[in-house]
Amino acid sequence: MPAGRTCALLALCLLGSAAPDFGPTRFICTSVPVDADMCGAAVAAGGAEELRSSVLQLRETVLQQKETILSQKETIRELTAKLSRCESQSTLDAGAGEARPGGGRKQPGSGKNTMGDLSRTPAAETLSQLGQTLQSLKTRLENLEQYSRLNSSSQTNSLKDLLQSKIDDLERQVLSRVNTLEEGKGGPKNDTEERVKIESALTSLHQRISELEKGQKDNRPGDKFQLTFPLRTNYMYAKVKKSLPEMYAFTVCMWLKSSAAPGVGTPFSYAVPGQANELVLIEWGNNPMEILINDKVAKLPFVISDGKWHHICVTWTTRDGVWEAYQDGTQGGSGENLAPYHPIKPQGVLVLGQEQDTLGGGFDATQAFVGELAHFNIWDRKLTPGEVYNLATCSAKALSGNVIAWAESHIEIYGGATKWTFEACRQIN
Repeated sequence: MPAGRTCALLALCLLGSAAPDFGPTRFICTSVPVDADMCGAAVAAGGAEELRSSVLQLRETVLQQKETILSQKETIRELTAKLSRCESQSTLDAGAGEARPGGGRKQPGSGKNTMGDLSRTPAAETLSQLGQTLQSLKTRLENLEQYSRLNSSSQTNSLKDLLQSKIDDLERQVLSRVNTLEEGKGGPKNDTEERVKIESALTSLHQRISELEKGQKDNRPGDKFQLTFPLRTNYMYAKVKKSLPEMYAFTVCMWLKSSAAPGVGTPFSYAVPGQANELVLIEWGNNPMEILINDKVAKLPFVISDGKWHHICVTWTTRDGVWEAYQDGTQGGSGENLAPYHPIKPQGVLVLGQEQDTLGGGFDATQAFVGELAHFNIWDRKLTPGEVYNLATCSAKALSGNVIAWAESHIEIYGGATKWTFEACRQIN
């Protein structure tokens, strides 16, 4: 057989037997007997060396990849451990009612704790919240003391004295814990045990004070009450039993008292099917208070986080989306093009103290309202400046909402939010 034809056949044999891609191909010519198996001879002569080299290269590559995978597994294991520790700490902080707005207007990066741009440690943050709760309980006891003076009851007085004693003990515990933290002696385990201990005592106090306050309920008018949300949680809220009708204009007014910072949270939210932000009032993080209508936003000029009672009102009409904002009876801002020609939709859920991500739920603790709220009223028209002033000064001429009127029978409370006698108008008068 001519040498040229032999080389061609050998090249075909090598190509046929080298289906896997081992890199650049070389063609080798060699002499073989006419009746011999040329393909087998070719592999024996030169292919075996090629295959051996390729196998060694593949083995080296596999070993390198194995080392890389092992290294990546170790990195993943370390990251998983760190993530678990972070989640554990977040769970402890949330369980302690940490102060760090369910759906509100989510902003980029809203998954992080935007309310907590604070330098304090989680333990110090929690103790600060507990201190605020103790102050709230003391205020409620002062109200009970005034009530007991008017209605002399030895049982009420003895219970009040007992609760006052327990509050004093808790204050000493909180102060002691703060001193320990300042001296750097506290550890995560001790912090957790201390939080659980103090929160258990606070829960008991809330229940006892609520029982005492029930004695006042039968002796006060149905609208002379306020709601208290002492901690920033995702389970403490109130629900208005009645929904809103379709509205082409509205006025919403309320009394608020809060010292939460940064941001007082969400005094109220109204969600309808398909739109969680149909009507929302929210102050989130370091942003000013905002009102949302159909997810459209207007910034409001309210400044209310000074721990004092403030009366606020917002009016709006669908025509041109014109709005006005009043604080303590005085107009402080106005604007237009806020959801123009969009009527407020009916058959939704109205919640006090939380922002809804879903219809009636999806609460986020970072957006919860912290403080006290009273006289929440809604009208299906724009109130006049004089009517707003009457409300802010607790005038006898003050109107009740013709859509939502403030009454105990209209409100359901959940998660530890409490009702007690309204004090703002008593202070004004």
